[in-house]
Amino acid sequence: MELTRFRVLPEKAGELLAARPAMIADFEADREGFLGARLVRLANDEWLDIVEWRSSEDYAASRVKGANLPGIKAFFDAIDSLVSAEEGVVEP
Repeated sequence: MELTRFRVLPEKAGELLAARPAMIADFEADREGFLGARLVRLANDEWLDIVEWRSSEDYAASRVKGANLPGIKAFFDAIDSLVSAEEGVVEP
């Protein structure tokens, strides 16, 4: 599980949300082991992206690719700053 918290300027929130479907489509097409994602709006212009991966190796491989496709790049471009990025394991 990937947990990424970031800030988005208020004037870019619409851009972030508009870019989300293409980002998800790019992940589905290009990221081995991508299982799904949920985006949570928090207080103070912060957001939390919760991304589920089949394995830690799949998550690591995705990080290496970065913003390699237009939909992913558009989503990342709407982000003002990274607050935190963590990896966790979902327990049964």
